[in-house]
Amino acid sequence: MKRFTPGGVAPLPFFGSAVISLALILFASLAPEAASAWFTAANGWIVREMGWFYMLAVGGFVIFLLWLAFSPLGKVKLGPDESVPDYSYGTWIAMLFSAGMGIGIVFYGVAEPIMHFQAPPDADARTPAAARDAMSITFFHWGVHAWAIYAVMGLALAYFGFRRGDPLVIRSAFRPLLGDRINGPIGDMIDIFAVVGTLAGLSTSLGLGVAQLNATGTYLLGLPQSTGIQLVLIAIVTVLATITVATGLDNGIRRLSEFILILSFVLMGLILILGPTRFLLQSFVENIGLYIDSFVSRTFHIYAYEPGESAWVGSWTLFYWGWWMSWSPFVGLFIARISRGRTIRQFLLGVLFAPAGFTCIWFTIFGDLAIWLDLNTAQGAISTTVAENMPIALFTVFEYMPFSTALAWLAGLLVAIYFITASDAGALVIAMITSKGDEEPVLWLRVFWALICGGVAGCLLLAGGLDAVEMAAVIAAAPLSIVMVFMCFGIWKGLSDEVALTASAALPAAPLIGNESAVWRRRLGAIVSHPRRAQVDRFVDGTVIPALEAVQAELGKRGHAANVETTEEGVALRVNLGENISDFVYGIRPISQPIPAFALTDTARGEGGRNRYYRAEVFLAQGSRGYDIFGYDKEEIIADIVAHYDRYLHYVSLTG
Repeated sequence: MKRFTPGGVAPLPFFGSAVISLALILFASLAPEAASAWFTAANGWIVREMGWFYMLAVGGFVIFLLWLAFSPLGKVKLGPDESVPDYSYGTWIAMLFSAGMGIGIVFYGVAEPIMHFQAPPDADARTPAAARDAMSITFFHWGVHAWAIYAVMGLALAYFGFRRGDPLVIRSAFRPLLGDRINGPIGDMIDIFAVVGTLAGLSTSLGLGVAQLNATGTYLLGLPQSTGIQLVLIAIVTVLATITVATGLDNGIRRLSEFILILSFVLMGLILILGPTRFLLQSFVENIGLYIDSFVSRTFHIYAYEPGESAWVGSWTLFYWGWWMSWSPFVGLFIARISRGRTIRQFLLGVLFAPAGFTCIWFTIFGDLAIWLDLNTAQGAISTTVAENMPIALFTVFEYMPFSTALAWLAGLLVAIYFITASDAGALVIAMITSKGDEEPVLWLRVFWALICGGVAGCLLLAGGLDAVEMAAVIAAAPLSIVMVFMCFGIWKGLSDEVALTASAALPAAPLIGNESAVWRRRLGAIVSHPRRAQVDRFVDGTVIPALEAVQAELGKRGHAANVETTEEGVALRVNLGENISDFVYGIRPISQPIPAFALTDTARGEGGRNRYYRAEVFLAQGSRGYDIFGYDKEEIIADIVAHYDRYLHYVSLTG
């Protein structure tokens, strides 16, 4: 049996995306004016010609995901039926949020509400109507729609990766539509789009983060605000992110995520107590009502009948939708990686509403505080600062608060950690995409992409500052928006196939063969054991392959074309059923799983700290069936194959 060796590199996705990334770095470094002009022209074309598609696509994502969450399909687990989540709910939410938009809410927490308050699209400036519009628009940009974009990508990856057993890469979501062609050049191109889009979206966040970090240094330490300082800060944070990403998901990113969520609540709590508490609580309640009331109308409002406002849509809503879509491979793959074992309903309700609720609280506290101070204490000074120097706006608000220096240091620490977590999580995700979906990519690959992320962000700043960085995100989203629409079809097709396959049989597991007491004792021993990879490999070579070959030989005698295949993923029996009918496939793959906490006895913990084991999991053409046959004997495996073959023929009759 050919063994799969973790840590490999997918050649075309790696070299293709690396060449494009390095070419972008060289172009932006050597010809910054030409790069800026090209970004401006491409961004303008996309806003004019594809803006309607961006709006329609994001609205469709929200409708599709809400339907899926509350349908019977919401009960399907992202993993085998007996799997449990790898992380507690609180840790999971913290990791979602820190990877999703942590830098952005700090940068825009004061700036966006104030900018809409000063120049609202549908009200008179600096009026109560403008304040209501400002918060409604801000909630719309940072709420459910943003997380729906992430959720489409994350759900596709988690479902096909953990439920269907495909590699944890973007192309896997297209198997129901493209079949095995995803393993060729088409799949490679999809992954390259994902890597380049991730780099563009991540560069946007890093560009905003370094501007905010520079402003923090200016306010607290007197550092000048300049591109040179920002490049130095990018270099420093990139080194720190490289160190963090080298420690892995659990040791580095998880702990930082939990820390920054706690720090964020501490900062918000202090602002709420020290600021106009009653006003902030009242405004939060009203903001929720305004958001719900305008949810549908803003989803599809592109100012088709008011062409003069199209520039506003392009600068705000379309920029955000492009940013979220270009960043969706990164956030989607990251949240998929941490969501194994949750049901689709738990996943969608958590991803759509928990981080969005947190951002709404954040924008109420900082945005409404800024508006209140600007009207009552600052006499317009905050609006002036936002217009002239947006990154410093947050610290201008602190100047009108007690303990302003302490608040500024807390905010600065928050920005720095958000910056690091975004960079190292992004590098980890890109490394996964370019390493055949390996959940723990080799160290050199993670380090390489951490350095590339910092390099792209720095060079885009050289090519035109934050404007160039933001335009790159909108441009990169163009091909990804089309990919994501087809992803929704892939999810629906995959789940529909699973429903039809489940309807063809009530129980997937093989019956016990024989009546000897040794049979059930052997099977029970296999169920409670937690074998190593070598044990599963010996079982496959010594028991599974002979069983597959026996069925192959019997089918051959009866005139049916069948063959046994070994691949990097495992071993499988494939039966050709003729033209226009998909082959029947019965495969076994070694799948790594965490040992359940209740099974981690002192003996298990003593085995070198081992906390994972391997399952000999059954896979059909439609994906994993979610059960382990380790410990079956040859006759039991043959019975399981025959039962699945009979059920597959029934499934073909249902779907044909």
